[in-house]
Amino acid sequence: MITITTPALLFPAISLIMLAYTNRFLALASLVRSLHAKYLENNRSGVIHGQIKNLRYRLRLIKYMQAYGVLSFVACVVCMLFIFLKWLFWAELLFGLSLIFFTISLIISLIEIQKSTTALELELSNMEEDKVSPSFVDYLKKKLDTKTKDV
Repeated sequence: MITITTPALLFPAISLIMLAYTNRFLALASLVRSLHAKYLENNRSGVIHGQIKNLRYRLRLIKYMQAYGVLSFVACVVCMLFIFLKWLFWAELLFGLSLIFFTISLIISLIEIQKSTTALELELSNMEEDKVSPSFVDYLKKKLDTKTKDV
């Protein structure tokens, strides 16, 4: 049997995840603004077009993440109301829906994180001087060689 404490356990989790989503959105908004300045300044380069496409997709993902997070929160609140009214069947149904919405929100968040790494790869590829990056072992050898020369 479901009690009022069951959906209440979701409140902190949903609140924290919504805060994290809002922070991601604000960071993305800042990035879009700085990218806009670069776009106007750099004669509309191809890398910037790729970043813009990636940002549009990520903005849509964040919108859906937040929407499903809000739906989860609302379903949780209504679930608690239904428990208070002793409508336990509907309360359990809404609690299940709340968990499903929360899960969907988290899955979309995972997809957005994957896309954000793609955006960072785009940035790095633009700044990369060599097309072949040295392996970790080569990097360590180079560092050790410079330290032995200093001694």
